[in-house]
Amino acid sequence: MIRKGAVRFRGKPQSMTSRTTPSIVRFRAAFSLPGFDTPQPPGEYRVDQDEEALEGASLIAWRRVATFIYLPAISAGGATQQMVPVDPASLEAALEQDQRQ
Repeated sequence: MIRKGAVRFRGKPQSMTSRTTPSIVRFRAAFSLPGFDTPQPPGEYRVDQDEEALEGASLIAWRRVATFIYLPAISAGGATQQMVPVDPASLEAALEQDQRQ
């Protein structure tokens, strides 16, 4: 499950060349993603997708340039969180697998 949050813009507000779209994903079971040392516990995790504007387009178009997940889970309540880059396709596959369980 992905809950989209408000879009935050980075850079000069009038140019709007890049933006970050935060969302919350929920895992009901422990999960692992490529590059993770250990499985992560179930819970809600913040995910940010960084996008940049495509130049020269007559319509506003955005291209995803990075996706990050914050560890540990929001419910872990730790004061320290680590922002880890993830492959969006791997994250989506892990969420789909979690929903099937």
